[in-house]
Amino acid sequence: MLKTTPFHARVAPLCVSHAWRRWAGYLVASSYELSHEREYHAIRSSAALFDVSPLHKYRVHGRDAARLLDRVVTREVTRAAAGQVLYTPWCDGAGKVLDDGTIARLDEQTFRVTSAEPNLRWLQDNALGLEVAIEDVSESIAALSLQGPASHAILRQLGEVELKYYRVGSTTLGGVPVSVSRTGYTGDLGFEIWLDAAHALVVWDALIGAGEPYGITPAGMLALDLARIEAGLMLIDVDYVPANKALIGRQTSSPYELALGWTVNLDKDHFVGRNALAEEAKRGPQWQFVGLELDWDALERLYVEAGLAPRLPSAAWRSSVPVYAGGDQVGYATSGGWSPLLKKYIALAHLRSRWAAPGTVVEMEVTVEHRRRRAAARVVKRPFFDPERKRS
Repeated sequence: MLKTTPFHARVAPLCVSHAWRRWAGYLVASSYELSHEREYHAIRSSAALFDVSPLHKYRVHGRDAARLLDRVVTREVTRAAAGQVLYTPWCDGAGKVLDDGTIARLDEQTFRVTSAEPNLRWLQDNALGLEVAIEDVSESIAALSLQGPASHAILRQLGEVELKYYRVGSTTLGGVPVSVSRTGYTGDLGFEIWLDAAHALVVWDALIGAGEPYGITPAGMLALDLARIEAGLMLIDVDYVPANKALIGRQTSSPYELALGWTVNLDKDHFVGRNALAEEAKRGPQWQFVGLELDWDALERLYVEAGLAPRLPSAAWRSSVPVYAGGDQVGYATSGGWSPLLKKYIALAHLRSRWAAPGTVVEMEVTVEHRRRRAAARVVKRPFFDPERKRS
């Protein structure tokens, strides 16, 4: 039976679309309105409020907490300062990615780890011999994501929130103690709010009240999906297969193959997968995770030949779509769609390294009137959208 989040009493009456979906065993809205368009535009023009409580959350505490996390993830956790947030993947012994998420150092000995998949057993197995306590706080901590150019102004109506990018601090919102991090999954200015689930509705009401003059809009997963593609951010089970779910080796990916080489610190003495990643760093990855921009004129011609006007997907798609060069398949796109902001058809793709350089011209398969065709596309750097306000 699906669970409901601590904010369900507020979001359920708003969901006039009745477009619910599953997320980590919880019921969440795909969109609140019949279309996700207004919710998407709120992310980029005002502020959108997302219920992200289904994220898996772990409290790691103790003298060896940093040592445990250093043993598990590719980033160097021991050097992180209190109040710093790290984005990182973690790998199996073969250097293939199991999951990715964030690590927030709340104080010298306390960390909050977020992930898409359950990771309690993995943390416990790697804690052998260490003085550390690991607690699954996924249900006791509610989480909201406030994203968009007005997000900072809204939070300042309720409390003092001055954070640098990828930093975390404590404040009160509506009289409730909360933890606020300057993070998000939209590639825009934004914050994530972490609080005791018992006070969820109080904080929701405070944010909606403070945000009303700014056009705050509750938003669902369809809007978030489009924003994260514009931001060039990958999604587990869509853009990569976690190593523990892969049926064959070809389905797995290393951090280097996912354009996450910058997160791998080979100077650490040991972490799970280090030896395999050190070898890959020497020879270079066989695959690279890139952005694609479809050529509009090429796409339009395919529809004109069929006697149709171009038809654009109303929402982001998630499927494996072949990518070609010189008649040979050289990779595959995993998610994409039309960006209303950029006025471009964009996609995230895995390409053989030979064809992954920015500017390389390839072809992506598109279906026009039930026929599989190919439209020209160009490899571009991610993210597609990277506003200065995100970090300033």
